[in-house]
Amino acid sequence: MERKQTKQIIKDLAKKMVFVVGPRQVGKTWLAKEIGKNFKETVYLNYDRAEDREIIKKENWPQKTEFLILDELHKMKGWKNYLKGVYDTKNENLKILVTGSARLNTFRQSGDAMSGRFFLHRLMPFSLAEIQKDKSSLNNIERLIERGGFPEPFLAEDDFESQRWRSQYLDGLIRTDILDFEVVHNLKAIQMVLELLRRKVGSPVSYLSIAEDVQISPVTVKKYIDILEELFIIFKVSPFSRNVARSILKEPKIYFFDNGLVIGSDGASFENFVAVSLLKNSLGKTDYTGKKNELKYLRTKEGKEVDFALVENDKILEIIEVKTSDGDISGNLQYFSDKYDLKGTQLVKELKREKSVGKIDVVEAEKYLKGLFM
Repeated sequence: MERKQTKQIIKDLAKKMVFVVGPRQVGKTWLAKEIGKNFKETVYLNYDRAEDREIIKKENWPQKTEFLILDELHKMKGWKNYLKGVYDTKNENLKILVTGSARLNTFRQSGDAMSGRFFLHRLMPFSLAEIQKDKSSLNNIERLIERGGFPEPFLAEDDFESQRWRSQYLDGLIRTDILDFEVVHNLKAIQMVLELLRRKVGSPVSYLSIAEDVQISPVTVKKYIDILEELFIIFKVSPFSRNVARSILKEPKIYFFDNGLVIGSDGASFENFVAVSLLKNSLGKTDYTGKKNELKYLRTKEGKEVDFALVENDKILEIIEVKTSDGDISGNLQYFSDKYDLKGTQLVKELKREKSVGKIDVVEAEKYLKGLFM
C-alpha cells in the first residue's frame, strides 16, 4: 500500500536531505526502501548493524551511490555534525534520506547548523484519507478503529495476529525504546503512568492526580509523559490560547498514536481515532506547506469544552465535536461557534441524516475523515 508522502519525498530529495520521523514500526524503513526502487544505485545502512556501522563511520559506501538511506543514525555519537559534514561534501548527485524517531524530532525542534539542509516528513499511521482509494475490505473505518493504523496489525490476516503484535510492541516500547531514550530509574512507575493514560483518553490530564495514584511527584509524572510523547507513543492536545504562558498552565488531553492501545468505551476509542486523523492532517499540512498547523481544543474556566480546534498560524479555522451516534448539535459546539463566530463541525460515527444549522455542519465522520489532506 503506497504511502501518501512518497511522491513529495522524491521531489524533496532533489533539493535537500529528507528526514522521515515517526512512531516505532509505522513503516519508515519500508517507505525508504520503496523510494529506493526509483534509483539505480541505492544503499541502505542501519547503524544498529555492526557491518553497516563501520561503513557509516568511514563514509565508505560506493562512489556510484545515487540514493543513500541512513537508518537509526541518531544512535551515533555526534551524528548531527557527522551528517552536516556528509551533506556539505557529498557528490552533487547523491540523495540522502535519514530515518528515525524521537531524537531526530527533538533535534529538529532545537535548531542548529543543520538548518536549511533538510526537509522533514512525519510518517503517521494509516488514516481513512490515505487508504480511501483502496477498493478492498481494508478501506474500513471499523478496522482502523479496532486495529489502529500501524501497518502490521492493520494488514494482519486476523485479530489474533493483530493483538499479538500489539502485546510485543508495547513490551518493546517499555523495555527497549524508553531505556534507550533516557535513563529511567523506576521502570514500573512509567509503566503505571502509561497504563493510567490508556484509561484517560480524551480527558484533561491532571499530573497531580496521576502522581497520587502512582506515588511519585507531579514533576516526575510530567517527565514520564514528555518521554512517552517524544517516543511517539502518545501526543498531547493542549487548549488553544493566544497567550502561550496561560496555555501551558492548562491541562492537556492525551491520545495514543496506536488506537489499539486505548482502554475504555467505544466513544473514547472513536475520539482517539479522530484525534490521530486530525493530527496527521495538521502535521502533513505543516510539512508540505510550511504553514504552522496545530491540533488544539477549547475549554472555558466554567468547563465548557469542544473536542478539537484546527489551528493555522495561530488562527482557528474550524472547531470539531465528536459523537458516536448523536445527531443533535452539541450545546458547547453551538456556544463557541456563536460566541467567536467560528465554523463548527460535529462528526458523528453513526448518522442517519446530515444537516447544517448556521455555521455548524453535522456530518458523517467517515465521509469527513476521508476528505482530509492526509
